[in-house]
Amino acid sequence: MSKKVEKMELDALTTTFSGVRDLVILSTTKVQSELDYSVRKTLRDKKIKFKMVKNTLARKVLGEMGISVKDPAWSGPTIVAWGADSIKDLSKGVDALLKDIVKKNPKDANKLIVKTAVADGQECKFEDAMKMPTRLEAIGEIVSMILGPGSAIAGCLTAPGSQVASLVEAVEKKAGESAPETAEVAPVEAAPVDAAPTA
Repeated sequence: MSKKVEKMELDALTTTFSGVRDLVILSTTKVQSELDYSVRKTLRDKKIKFKMVKNTLARKVLGEMGISVKDPAWSGPTIVAWGADSIKDLSKGVDALLKDIVKKNPKDANKLIVKTAVADGQECKFEDAMKMPTRLEAIGEIVSMILGPGSAIAGCLTAPGSQVASLVEAVEKKAGESAPETAEVAPVEAAPVDAAPTA
């Protein structure tokens, strides 16, 4: 490969993977055109991109982007999958695809095999990538962690006040029940005024 062609390929890969931090790297063996089309279509529907790469070029481009993947992943034919909203969605999409391939034709079980995954630029196990929280899930967990202590503090601050209020109400109720009933006083009739003596 001439240096000019290699530079063109490096530039194309740099453009392709620009801003990508989540990847799934797979190996491929004797994939027929029909299976290749089916795989690409299925992944496209899930907003996942799929590209066969030359190992040395892909390793160089990703390395320049700060994504380090160990050498065993760069042996043999390599396909890189990226896209979706998170590494979890990406990994689950690829896993569902692989299971679907085996379900349709068990003979195709070893034609696509996951080598490794990359989450936010760091290499990780594919199984771990499927369990990682999505961005929204992570934000939800952080918010609940913040609100949990806040609601506990609010409860601590309002609890004594509500206890005092309930005690005052109970005392008032008890005082109302135990107060003696006042006897009704009969109205006093005015004494009759004697008529003045006539002269």
